[in-house]
Amino acid sequence: MEHPGTLVLIMALAVLAPLLGYATGRWLSVPVVIFEIVLGILVGPDVLGWAHHDQVIDTLSDLGLSMLIFLAGYEIRFAEVRGSTLRRAGGAWAVSFAAGLGIALLLSGVDVAKSLVIGTALTSTALGAVLPILRDSGRLEGRFGSVVMAFGAFGEFGPIVAMALLFSGRSPGAASAVLAVFAVITVGAVFWAMRPRPPWFARIIAMTLHSSGQFAIRFVMLLLAGMLGLAHVFGLDTLLGAFAAGMLTRLVLQGAVPERSGEILGRIEAIGFGFLVPFFYIVTGIDFDLRALLDGGRPLLLLPVFLLLFLMVRGVPAYLLAPRDLKGRAPRSALALFSATCLPLVVAITAIGLDEKVIGAGEAAALVAAAMVSVLAFPLLAFRLLGKEEGGAGPDAPSRAAESGEAW
Repeated sequence: MEHPGTLVLIMALAVLAPLLGYATGRWLSVPVVIFEIVLGILVGPDVLGWAHHDQVIDTLSDLGLSMLIFLAGYEIRFAEVRGSTLRRAGGAWAVSFAAGLGIALLLSGVDVAKSLVIGTALTSTALGAVLPILRDSGRLEGRFGSVVMAFGAFGEFGPIVAMALLFSGRSPGAASAVLAVFAVITVGAVFWAMRPRPPWFARIIAMTLHSSGQFAIRFVMLLLAGMLGLAHVFGLDTLLGAFAAGMLTRLVLQGAVPERSGEILGRIEAIGFGFLVPFFYIVTGIDFDLRALLDGGRPLLLLPVFLLLFLMVRGVPAYLLAPRDLKGRAPRSALALFSATCLPLVVAITAIGLDEKVIGAGEAAALVAAAMVSVLAFPLLAFRLLGKEEGGAGPDAPSRAAESGEAW
């Protein structure tokens, strides 16, 4: 390792972030992820210059993003998001994608490559952050939680598929063919996961869950590594593999050891939210180009524009196509706000745009900064809307989520 001091510094910031979240939670609910990114910016090259990159740090950051997407895939409960809800969620994302590309074309002066990057970024949802917030507030188990889950799943999975098709370097036909083969293999894996596991599988999980063997955790990590490797072999974005691995893991554990799946998930979340995911967010802050955002004024002016576009492109279709049984403006508006909450995929997509030199550093910084504000503001506004409808019970929910430190 070239910079062991940076590793220690990142881990120290990961410890400091939830402490700051807890300290401020009594007055203002600030997601822990915001503290992680801001602390990363503070120690990054544009401010104090204490943090330095090396291969180990980059690898841990990539694993953190993969784990975040994996956990989002795990949270998808197919039994709760079928039928018209799933169709409406898919339709809302399709409208978002068309609107995002159209608006991006206007903003970029019909620059197709830049429009693909910006348009795709505008359609994403930070499902990996939204679902734990809802779970901590007690709203994930109800009808509203299942609707957010469906709409958020398309906001997570749709942009990943779009990235695989549009940013793979292949022709659209070749990219579609490769993606179709990957999908067929994944469907086959789903059918395998849904088959009853032999009795010894559950016995080994029970015997090793509280020992050094930890068979269940090792098996889940194997599934994750296998799907990441499969996506890499096919030349697809590894986030596609991470999301698929999360879905497969839920099917396997719910089928084999339903009574222990919650405990197993808790241990996986400990690895993710306790180590890898904070690593990703802090490195995101270190990589954030603060100078580009503040240089010349234009990127800073783009920040509120992109924030508004997240609401227009992602939130408005969700509001309009919300299920009919989600009655009242407050739940529909809250659904729109949660759907427009984004960050991880915006970071990934803008990184691709920068690598391909199709967007400028200022535009990328403005997109990421707007996504950071969305994580800070949109869930808080959503809870306030829900709280007003419930007679004031809701505003404390984000504070509880903030104090948990799990995803906030």
